[in-house]
Amino acid sequence: MSAIGWRGALIAGLALVASAAPAAAQERELLTLEEALNRTGVSGESGETEANPRIVGPRADADAARSLVGQARLRPNPEVSLEVENIAGSGAFSGLSATEYTLAVGQRIELGGKRGARVEAAQAQAQLADLRADVADAELGFLVRDRYVAAAAAAARVELARDVVERNQELARIAGVLVEVGREPPLRALRAEAALAEARAELQAAEATSLAARTALAALWSVEGAPPLVSSDFPDIDPPGAVLASAIGLQLEVARAESRAAETEIDRERSLRIPDPVVSAGVRRFEESNDNAFLVGVSIPLPFSNRNQGNIAAAEARLRAANAREAVALADFEQAVTRSRAEYLAAEARVETLSATSLPQAEEALRLVRIGYRNGRFPLIEVLSAAEARDAIREALIAAQEDQGQAAAELIRLAAQ
Repeated sequence: MSAIGWRGALIAGLALVASAAPAAAQERELLTLEEALNRTGVSGESGETEANPRIVGPRADADAARSLVGQARLRPNPEVSLEVENIAGSGAFSGLSATEYTLAVGQRIELGGKRGARVEAAQAQAQLADLRADVADAELGFLVRDRYVAAAAAAARVELARDVVERNQELARIAGVLVEVGREPPLRALRAEAALAEARAELQAAEATSLAARTALAALWSVEGAPPLVSSDFPDIDPPGAVLASAIGLQLEVARAESRAAETEIDRERSLRIPDPVVSAGVRRFEESNDNAFLVGVSIPLPFSNRNQGNIAAAEARLRAANAREAVALADFEQAVTRSRAEYLAAEARVETLSATSLPQAEEALRLVRIGYRNGRFPLIEVLSAAEARDAIREALIAAQEDQGQAAAELIRLAAQ
């Protein structure tokens, strides 16, 4: 089978799946954008928040980072040591008569602000994890809006394809009648039948695309069950004005939080240069004389070669990298806002022009041509040309509405605070 044959078979199969749904399924209520946001847990108004792995994962990472803040506040544990000396030797040290027992408790004392630097670094990481969880919420909200708009556009194209099929069926019927009465040559009827067959193929392709778009939308919260039905009317997605007036967004906040976390890591690594003494106190018992004695000790590491210089240099390099990423994030954010705003305004202008001017004019022209065709004043080619012009405008309107909705979804993502 040729590549074209395989493609046709695939489209027909997908269309069959879409059309073979039971009547009860076709009568399901249409899913709104707000309901889609609720099902994914973006709005936080349903129990899906705790079940959607796209949200659970980042929020669990944030919980882990907050737990590490509590861990960082803990001080070092004391140490207990027991030593037994002069046991099982020879001569005077044979047996247990000369045994000495030493029981001591030691405590490491953190110097150089280690605990404060450790807590500050953990808090910076927790703030960064919270921001990344917020970014995951914003990204999921963008995906829901973007895929919902795509599903609405696919549903609108299915409606357009159905209208084209119905129109071509009527034209084919009229052409057959005119051929029978001798007012049109047989070639006109053949052309009308060919246009009808092409329209039916386009309808099958549009239904398959719609099924794929609705399946992609449902995959954001579930992988089971039939995909939801989506209206062909595009939802009203208004971009927030904040993104147009303020150069602050979650992506930029994450980059800044990474820089702050890198700075705290430098302080933490520098605090580790100073060695921590271990102070101990205990009691020693002499078995031979049954005497006891108290003892006090202190041990301090000698930082001859290892002064944590490698880790400090690495932390400083990570700070330079974080500062560079912050600068890039700021430039990318401003560019993304400018581009998305321009795309939204351009699509909005196209929608206004096409819906208010171009489409009504094309509808009126098609109506007049069809009246003339029924009365024998225009040939079939004129009707087909007018219909194709009207359909092209409807397709352009659908594309403009889709672009407007997706640009608005992108602006909402950028404006997430």
